[in-house]
Amino acid sequence: MAQSTSGPRLEALRRRELARSYEDGGEHYDRIRPGYPVEAVEWLFGCAPRSTEVPLQQVADIGAGTGKYTRSLIAAGYQVTAVDPSVDMLRQLEQMLPGVPVLQGTAESTGLPSASMDAATVAQAWHWCDPVAASTELARILRPGGFLGLVWNQLDVSVPWVHRYSRIIHAGDVLRPGFRPAVGPEFVPDASHTARWSQQMTPEDLMELAKSRSYYLSAPEPVRERVMANLTWYLFEHLGHRSGEPLELPYLTLSWRMVKSAELGLMPVPGDL
Repeated sequence: MAQSTSGPRLEALRRRELARSYEDGGEHYDRIRPGYPVEAVEWLFGCAPRSTEVPLQQVADIGAGTGKYTRSLIAAGYQVTAVDPSVDMLRQLEQMLPGVPVLQGTAESTGLPSASMDAATVAQAWHWCDPVAASTELARILRPGGFLGLVWNQLDVSVPWVHRYSRIIHAGDVLRPGFRPAVGPEFVPDASHTARWSQQMTPEDLMELAKSRSYYLSAPEPVRERVMANLTWYLFEHLGHRSGEPLELPYLTLSWRMVKSAELGLMPVPGDL
């Protein structure tokens, strides 16, 4: 019997295909994508459990891209090493954050030494990773008492006009209620947090934001044209916005802190996440 191509294998292939859409275009991504609120970083690190007396300092920002979350970590006073598979994205990060060490690598293969980091963060990138292989690798690079922070920005679709906007641009990172990130047996969830904030945009910015999404980047030209036509109608004709008009685009930043199960003397039940 021929092996089925459905299920997890197909999902992994599609995930890698969409992730490759971010191998270039770093300048556009950095200009139009949102940053992260201070509140989210303060929660993740301020409430982090520590089993040693050594202050938390070294952080690996995995899937750092152009450094959106990296900047928040630097501003909070941490020493950050940025890891990303895209040379173009890392080039943008180096321009914005000169002196920050960068490595071309992935969550599954960071290139970092064992037990070298106090924390690892993965912001807006865990959905591109193999959670089992990535958990094994990130547990390897963490020191005793270290933790894993998984972070997502998503549009606040509880706002009606934003919900329709997200449908038009096929925003696939709007997480379902009750979602918890899948991780390997090396980690167990410790706590989660939601920060509400907004970014000022224009209607033109909202159209550019759509162009930075994996759905648009991986779509054929006729689909791209349809998305732009639908947005033009929705923003200017249906909602009646003017060109250049400032708008507040509401976001949620969802953060999860994961701790090493071995340090707690626990092993998660398979499927518990």
